[in-house]
Amino acid sequence: MALVKMKELLEGAKKEGRGIGAFSVGNLEMVMGAVKAAEELATPIILQIAEVRLPHAPLALIAPLMVAAAKEAKVPMAVHLDHGLEYSTIKEALDIGFTSVMLDASRDSFEENIRKTQEVVKLAGQYGATVEAELGLVGGSEDGSTDHGVKCTNPQDALTFCRETGVDALAVAIGNAHGDYPVAPTLRFDVLQEIKDLVSCPLVLHGGSGITDRDFQKAIACGITKVNIATASFNAVTKSAEEYLQSAGKHNYFALNEAMVKGTYENVKRHIEIFNTLEM
Repeated sequence: MALVKMKELLEGAKKEGRGIGAFSVGNLEMVMGAVKAAEELATPIILQIAEVRLPHAPLALIAPLMVAAAKEAKVPMAVHLDHGLEYSTIKEALDIGFTSVMLDASRDSFEENIRKTQEVVKLAGQYGATVEAELGLVGGSEDGSTDHGVKCTNPQDALTFCRETGVDALAVAIGNAHGDYPVAPTLRFDVLQEIKDLVSCPLVLHGGSGITDRDFQKAIACGITKVNIATASFNAVTKSAEEYLQSAGKHNYFALNEAMVKGTYENVKRHIEIFNTLEM
Protein backbone atom coordinates (compact mmCIF):
# COMPACT_ATOMS: atom_id res chain seq x y z
CA MET A 1 0.00 0.00 0.00
CA ALA A 2 2.56 2.54 1.05
CA LEU A 3 5.74 3.35 2.88
CA VAL A 4 4.63 5.91 5.45
CA LYS A 5 6.08 8.07 8.20
CA MET A 6 6.14 6.40 11.59
CA LYS A 7 4.54 9.53 13.03
CA GLU A 8 1.38 8.87 11.02
CA LEU A 9 1.07 5.33 12.38
CA LEU A 10 1.73 6.42 15.96
CA GLU A 11 -0.76 9.26 15.89
CA GLY A 12 -3.48 6.99 14.50
CA ALA A 13 -2.80 4.25 17.04
CA LYS A 14 -2.64 6.71 19.94
CA LYS A 15 -6.00 8.18 18.99
CA GLU A 16 -7.55 4.70 18.88
CA GLY A 17 -5.86 3.39 22.02
CA ARG A 18 -3.96 0.67 20.16
CA GLY A 19 -0.32 -0.34 20.13
CA ILE A 20 1.85 -0.41 17.01
CA GLY A 21 4.29 -3.29 16.85
CA ALA A 22 7.85 -2.40 15.81
CA PHE A 23 9.53 -5.63 14.76
CA SER A 24 13.28 -6.00 14.40
CA VAL A 25 14.45 -7.91 11.34
CA GLY A 26 17.82 -9.20 10.24
CA ASN A 27 17.34 -11.01 6.94
CA LEU A 28 14.99 -11.60 4.01
CA GLU A 29 13.01 -14.30 5.80
CA MET A 30 12.24 -12.07 8.78
CA VAL A 31 11.08 -9.25 6.53
CA MET A 32 8.83 -11.62 4.57
CA GLY A 33 7.36 -13.16 7.71
CA ALA A 34 6.61 -9.80 9.32
CA VAL A 35 4.95 -8.44 6.19
CA LYS A 36 2.88 -11.62 5.79
CA ALA A 37 1.51 -11.33 9.33
CA ALA A 38 0.68 -7.63 8.98
CA GLU A 39 -1.09 -8.17 5.66
CA GLU A 40 -3.08 -11.14 6.95
CA LEU A 41 -4.32 -9.10 9.93
CA ALA A 42 -4.71 -5.94 7.84
CA THR A 43 -2.73 -4.03 10.48
CA PRO A 44 0.12 -1.54 9.98
CA ILE A 45 3.50 -2.33 11.54
CA ILE A 46 6.99 -0.89 11.75
CA LEU A 47 9.99 -2.75 10.35
CA GLN A 48 13.17 -1.84 12.18
CA ILE A 49 16.81 -2.72 12.72
CA ALA A 50 19.15 -1.54 15.47
CA GLU A 51 22.61 -0.20 14.75
CA VAL A 52 24.25 -2.95 16.84
CA ARG A 53 22.80 -5.51 14.40
CA LEU A 54 24.47 -4.01 11.35
CA PRO A 55 27.64 -6.17 11.53
CA HIS A 56 25.34 -9.12 10.73
CA ALA A 57 23.07 -7.23 8.32
CA PRO A 58 24.88 -4.22 6.79
CA LEU A 59 22.62 -1.22 6.38
CA ALA A 60 23.50 -0.78 2.70
CA LEU A 61 22.11 -4.28 2.04
CA ILE A 62 19.24 -4.75 4.51
CA ALA A 63 17.83 -1.20 4.36
CA PRO A 64 16.82 -1.21 0.65
CA LEU A 65 15.13 -4.59 1.24
CA MET A 66 13.13 -3.20 4.17
CA VAL A 67 12.12 -0.07 2.25
CA ALA A 68 11.08 -2.09 -0.82
CA ALA A 69 9.03 -4.49 1.31
CA ALA A 70 7.18 -1.60 2.95
CA LYS A 71 6.48 0.03 -0.40
CA GLU A 72 5.02 -3.20 -1.78
CA ALA A 73 3.04 -4.15 1.33
CA LYS A 74 -0.76 -4.21 1.29
CA VAL A 75 -0.90 -2.27 4.57
CA PRO A 76 0.89 0.96 5.59
CA MET A 77 4.36 0.38 7.02
CA ALA A 78 7.12 2.56 8.40
CA VAL A 79 10.81 1.65 8.31
CA HIS A 80 12.82 2.64 11.36
CA LEU A 81 16.46 2.71 12.51
CA ASP A 82 16.35 1.54 16.11
CA HIS A 83 18.96 2.64 18.66
CA GLY A 84 21.00 4.73 16.28
CA LEU A 85 24.33 5.51 17.91
CA GLU A 86 26.23 7.46 15.28
CA TYR A 87 25.06 10.54 13.40
CA SER A 88 26.57 9.09 10.20
CA THR A 89 24.51 5.88 10.53
CA ILE A 90 21.32 7.87 11.06
CA LYS A 91 22.05 9.96 7.97
CA GLU A 92 22.77 6.84 5.91
CA ALA A 93 19.43 5.33 6.92
CA LEU A 94 17.62 8.53 5.95
CA ASP A 95 19.45 8.68 2.61
CA ILE A 96 18.36 5.12 1.82
CA GLY A 97 14.74 5.94 2.56
CA PHE A 98 13.97 5.11 6.19
CA THR A 99 10.97 7.13 7.34
CA SER A 100 12.01 7.11 10.98
CA VAL A 101 15.20 7.16 13.02
CA MET A 102 16.08 6.86 16.68
CA LEU A 103 19.02 8.47 18.40
CA ASP A 104 19.92 6.66 21.60
CA ALA A 105 21.88 9.06 23.80
CA SER A 106 20.19 7.82 26.97
CA ARG A 107 23.50 7.05 28.68
CA ASP A 108 24.75 10.59 28.13
CA SER A 109 23.95 13.44 30.48
CA PHE A 110 20.48 14.94 30.26
CA GLU A 111 21.89 18.09 28.62
CA GLU A 112 23.97 16.13 26.11
CA ASN A 113 21.01 13.92 25.24
CA ILE A 114 18.99 17.04 24.48
CA ARG A 115 21.78 18.56 22.37
CA LYS A 116 22.37 15.43 20.28
CA THR A 117 18.65 14.84 19.84
CA GLN A 118 18.13 18.40 18.62
CA GLU A 119 20.77 17.79 15.92
CA VAL A 120 19.01 14.62 14.74
CA VAL A 121 15.59 16.32 14.75
CA LYS A 122 17.06 19.05 12.54
CA LEU A 123 18.60 16.47 10.18
CA ALA A 124 15.47 14.31 9.97
CA GLY A 125 13.38 17.38 9.25
CA GLN A 126 15.20 17.71 5.92
CA TYR A 127 13.80 14.27 4.96
CA GLY A 128 10.37 14.68 6.53
CA ALA A 129 11.22 11.76 8.82
CA THR A 130 10.06 10.87 12.33
CA VAL A 131 12.46 10.99 15.28
CA GLU A 132 12.42 8.82 18.40
CA ALA A 133 14.67 9.36 21.41
CA GLU A 134 15.13 7.67 24.77
CA LEU A 135 15.12 9.15 28.26
CA GLY A 136 15.93 7.19 31.38
CA LEU A 137 17.79 3.92 31.07
CA VAL A 138 16.18 0.75 29.73
CA GLY A 139 17.97 -2.24 31.24
CA GLY A 140 20.50 -4.22 29.22
CA SER A 141 22.12 -3.31 25.93
CA GLU A 142 20.29 -3.87 22.63
CA ASP A 143 22.57 -6.80 21.75
CA GLY A 144 22.42 -8.29 25.25
CA SER A 145 26.17 -7.92 25.82
CA THR A 146 25.96 -5.66 28.88
CA ASP A 147 23.63 -4.96 31.80
CA HIS A 148 23.77 -1.32 32.87
CA GLY A 149 20.77 -1.51 35.17
CA VAL A 150 17.46 0.32 34.92
CA LYS A 151 16.84 3.99 35.64
CA CYS A 152 13.20 4.96 35.38
CA THR A 153 12.39 8.02 33.32
CA ASN A 154 11.73 11.12 35.40
CA PRO A 155 8.32 12.50 34.31
CA GLN A 156 9.32 16.16 34.70
CA ASP A 157 12.52 15.52 32.74
CA ALA A 158 10.40 13.91 30.02
CA LEU A 159 8.28 17.05 29.77
CA THR A 160 11.36 19.28 29.49
CA PHE A 161 13.06 16.93 27.05
CA CYS A 162 10.11 16.81 24.66
CA ARG A 163 9.68 20.59 24.77
CA GLU A 164 13.36 21.23 24.12
CA THR A 165 13.87 18.66 21.35
CA GLY A 166 10.54 18.42 19.54
CA VAL A 167 10.84 14.64 19.19
CA ASP A 168 7.94 12.71 17.67
CA ALA A 169 8.19 9.72 20.04
CA LEU A 170 9.83 9.08 23.39
CA ALA A 171 11.11 5.72 24.63
CA VAL A 172 10.69 5.50 28.40
CA ALA A 173 12.21 3.33 31.11
CA ILE A 174 9.62 1.89 33.50
CA GLY A 175 11.38 -1.27 34.67
CA ASN A 176 11.69 -2.79 31.20
CA ALA A 177 14.92 -4.25 29.80
CA HIS A 178 16.34 -5.50 26.51
CA GLY A 179 16.92 -9.19 25.91
CA ASP A 180 15.45 -12.27 27.59
CA TYR A 181 13.80 -11.88 30.99
CA PRO A 182 14.52 -14.62 33.58
CA VAL A 183 11.11 -13.64 35.01
CA ALA A 184 8.56 -11.09 33.81
CA PRO A 185 9.58 -7.59 34.94
CA THR A 186 7.64 -5.45 37.38
CA LEU A 187 6.65 -2.46 35.30
CA ARG A 188 6.15 0.94 36.96
CA PHE A 189 2.73 1.81 35.60
CA ASP A 190 2.52 4.71 38.05
CA VAL A 191 5.57 6.33 36.43
CA LEU A 192 4.17 5.65 32.97
CA GLN A 193 0.83 7.21 33.84
CA GLU A 194 2.53 10.32 35.17
CA ILE A 195 4.61 10.67 32.02
CA LYS A 196 1.51 10.23 29.87
CA ASP A 197 -0.26 13.00 31.79
CA LEU A 198 2.61 15.43 31.13
CA VAL A 199 3.85 14.52 27.64
CA SER A 200 1.81 14.77 24.46
CA CYS A 201 4.02 12.76 22.07
CA PRO A 202 3.56 8.99 21.68
CA LEU A 203 5.49 6.84 24.18
CA VAL A 204 7.57 3.79 23.30
CA LEU A 205 8.22 0.56 25.22
CA HIS A 206 11.59 -1.06 24.53
CA GLY A 207 12.56 -4.49 25.80
CA GLY A 208 9.15 -5.93 25.02
CA SER A 209 10.19 -9.57 24.65
CA GLY A 210 9.06 -11.51 27.73
CA ILE A 211 6.50 -9.04 29.07
CA THR A 212 3.15 -10.72 29.76
CA ASP A 213 0.17 -10.18 27.47
CA ARG A 214 -1.73 -8.46 30.27
CA ASP A 215 1.14 -6.08 31.02
CA PHE A 216 1.49 -5.21 27.33
CA GLN A 217 -2.18 -4.30 27.23
CA LYS A 218 -2.02 -2.39 30.50
CA ALA A 219 1.03 -0.45 29.26
CA ILE A 220 -0.85 0.49 26.09
CA ALA A 221 -3.85 1.58 28.16
CA CYS A 222 -1.49 3.72 30.27
CA GLY A 223 0.06 5.51 27.31
CA ILE A 224 2.42 3.26 25.35
CA THR A 225 1.84 3.51 21.59
CA LYS A 226 4.89 1.80 20.02
CA VAL A 227 6.12 -1.55 21.31
CA ASN A 228 9.51 -2.91 20.24
CA ILE A 229 9.92 -6.65 19.70
CA ALA A 230 13.42 -7.88 18.90
CA THR A 231 14.64 -10.79 21.03
CA ALA A 232 11.37 -12.73 20.63
CA SER A 233 11.62 -12.34 16.86
CA PHE A 234 15.21 -13.55 16.63
CA ASN A 235 14.44 -16.42 19.01
CA ALA A 236 11.39 -17.41 16.97
CA VAL A 237 13.22 -17.56 13.65
CA THR A 238 16.11 -19.49 15.24
CA LYS A 239 13.77 -22.00 16.87
CA SER A 240 11.89 -22.55 13.63
CA ALA A 241 15.14 -23.17 11.76
CA GLU A 242 16.36 -25.56 14.45
CA GLU A 243 13.13 -27.55 14.35
CA TYR A 244 13.35 -27.89 10.58
CA LEU A 245 17.01 -28.99 10.65
CA GLN A 246 16.25 -31.53 13.38
CA SER A 247 13.33 -32.99 11.43
CA ALA A 248 13.67 -36.26 9.53
CA GLY A 249 14.46 -36.36 5.84
CA LYS A 250 16.75 -34.52 3.47
CA HIS A 251 17.01 -30.78 4.08
CA ASN A 252 17.36 -27.97 1.57
CA TYR A 253 17.66 -24.20 1.62
CA PHE A 254 14.20 -23.53 0.21
CA ALA A 255 12.40 -25.43 2.95
CA LEU A 256 14.69 -23.75 5.50
CA ASN A 257 13.69 -20.39 4.04
CA GLU A 258 10.01 -21.26 4.49
CA ALA A 259 10.60 -22.41 8.07
CA MET A 260 12.26 -19.11 9.02
CA VAL A 261 9.50 -17.08 7.36
CA LYS A 262 6.94 -19.13 9.28
CA GLY A 263 8.69 -18.60 12.62
CA THR A 264 8.76 -14.84 12.15
CA TYR A 265 5.20 -14.74 10.85
CA GLU A 266 3.80 -16.59 13.87
CA ASN A 267 5.66 -14.38 16.36
CA VAL A 268 4.69 -11.12 14.67
CA LYS A 269 1.07 -12.20 14.26
CA ARG A 270 0.77 -13.11 17.94
CA HIS A 271 2.13 -9.74 19.07
CA ILE A 272 -0.03 -7.76 16.65
CA GLU A 273 -3.09 -9.46 18.12
CA ILE A 274 -1.96 -8.64 21.68
CA PHE A 275 -1.26 -4.99 20.89
CA ASN A 276 -4.65 -4.50 19.25
CA THR A 277 -6.71 -6.08 22.03
CA LEU A 278 -8.12 -3.85 24.77
CA GLU A 279 -6.72 -4.35 28.28
CA MET A 280 -8.02 -7.59 29.79
